[in-house]
Amino acid sequence: MTRHIDLDVKISTSRAWVRRLLNGPITSSTHVTEPMAMSTLQPSPPRNIKAVFFDFMGTCLNWHASVSASLPSALSSDQASGLALEWRRQYFIWNQHRLAQNLPPEDIDVTLFRTLQKVVAEYPSLSDIQKSSFDFSETGTSNVKTMIQAWHNQPPWPDVAPVLSAIKQEFPNLEMFVHANGTTRLQLDLVKSSELAGYFSMLFSSQLLGVYKPHEEPYLKALELVKLRPEEVLMVAAHAYDLRGAKKVGLKTVYVPRWTDDVDEDLERIKREQEFDFLLEGGVRGLVDVVRNLV
Repeated sequence: MTRHIDLDVKISTSRAWVRRLLNGPITSSTHVTEPMAMSTLQPSPPRNIKAVFFDFMGTCLNWHASVSASLPSALSSDQASGLALEWRRQYFIWNQHRLAQNLPPEDIDVTLFRTLQKVVAEYPSLSDIQKSSFDFSETGTSNVKTMIQAWHNQPPWPDVAPVLSAIKQEFPNLEMFVHANGTTRLQLDLVKSSELAGYFSMLFSSQLLGVYKPHEEPYLKALELVKLRPEEVLMVAAHAYDLRGAKKVGLKTVYVPRWTDDVDEDLERIKREQEFDFLLEGGVRGLVDVVRNLV
């Protein structure tokens, strides 16, 4: 049964809501409630967690802030927000396409270039003049290269660093790892720009592990490398597809819905079916309590 830690946040994942193009994070109160008493839950999982795997972009980092800001000034703020969301969505679709064809992970910068071309060509509200403001040439001054570089420079969500710090202080023997799709260069750039490098023991990427999530191999390979069993690891992600892959191989799962991601998922169905072990609304603030109940 899912343990639902509610921060009084109303999050909608419908495509229609996204298309209203909200330009900032949903606000939340700081009051934490646990509506289901512990005694009413299924028997607790074994208290043997030794590590936490974190997805990075979307889960820990606000990619939308840096990416939407990098788009041409010819776009309105609403257009920039919506185009950034669709760019991210097309990136996931492209990865799924490659995984379905048993193709190896592609350099994320190449994928982002391909998918931005598609989005700009097809985005309904862009005029021809606005489309021409995207320079897809191979010159060093191409503004598209600057847009792609924005994916390498992302701020953390405000709830993340305090939680990572609290976990590190309270559980000094618990290891934390980045476990995300993308390249090693991307992960190195992101931990530097987000100032989160000091919290993680290792950065696992699909480039290093040889295949995209949610294929089972990236999870199993990472477990092999750190010499841990699936039941000893907690997977934290803002992407249901990621957690489904982790769950399939036996990891415990924490779903952290973010307004920037999983725009095609039905959050109410995920809640109703209690698909994951834990559901944290309003960010990762409840993660310390989750870890405390599992170590």
